[in-house]
Amino acid sequence: MYYEQQRLSTVMDGFKALISLSGDDFNRDGLQETPFRVLKAYLEYTEGYREDPAKHLRKTFDVDHNELVIVKDIEFNSLCEHHFAPFYGRVHIGYIPREKVTGLSKFGRMVDGYAKRFQVQERLTTQIANAINEELDALGVMVVMEAKHMCMCGRGVKKATSTTTTSAVRGDFENNAQLRNEFLSLIK
Repeated sequence: MYYEQQRLSTVMDGFKALISLSGDDFNRDGLQETPFRVLKAYLEYTEGYREDPAKHLRKTFDVDHNELVIVKDIEFNSLCEHHFAPFYGRVHIGYIPREKVTGLSKFGRMVDGYAKRFQVQERLTTQIANAINEELDALGVMVVMEAKHMCMCGRGVKKATSTTTTSAVRGDFENNAQLRNEFLSLIK
């Protein structure tokens, strides 16, 4: 318990130092509790480390359906592992069930679990596709992710309108251009 309190205090001291280095006084009225608030926020932003996001997909139902299922526009927020700057956007998931499906809300929970870690978009897209493929034993999986990265839009090159799109394909989607095109047309 003492060790944990000491670690938390060290982190908050670091935030105070950052405030000072930035040119402000961490003792002024509006900033006095900021180090603690930032610490709490980062623990929330990274709560995905304290769970196995794939576990959400383990609650399944036997359904006789082997056609495309799409869950689109799943919103997510994450932190770039290079700058700890936010990136956010939407995930579109398509899969072809083999013998089982999962509740639709489980996809949102799983996405959040992986997104609430220090990430890069490419890895996040892959983790989502792999989890669906492995946990649901799907015949095919396709994931498309669109995101705005504040490390590119709000700092550095400051290209505010840029969006990054990544995709991952597994199973039937890998070798079937018609299936990929059907998914892409349905998510537009």
